[in-house]
Amino acid sequence: MLNIFKKSKKTDEEKKAEEEAMKNIPGAENMGMLQKMAMKKVMKMSPEERNKLMAKMLEPKNIQKNKKQILEMLEGMEKSGQMNKHQVFEAKKRLGLL
Repeated sequence: MLNIFKKSKKTDEEKKAEEEAMKNIPGAENMGMLQKMAMKKVMKMSPEERNKLMAKMLEPKNIQKNKKQILEMLEGMEKSGQMNKHQVFEAKKRLGLL
């Protein structure tokens, strides 16, 4: 059974290293709890597992299924200054959203 109240066995050094890793990720401070958990899980994956996950995520049927959300996200990144117009155009072109 899962005990959410049990004490963590992580040392202070491990906690600091984990916090530093999250600081290096752009936009991590704006992530929700579940997004941070997912990001940590992806960061702990081996490179082979991570590549397999990314290949599955970037399948054309999955991109077309979530086209509206991807376009909204790209527009939001352009408005916030994270990407310029050319970068957004290139991302759309590579994802096949033009």
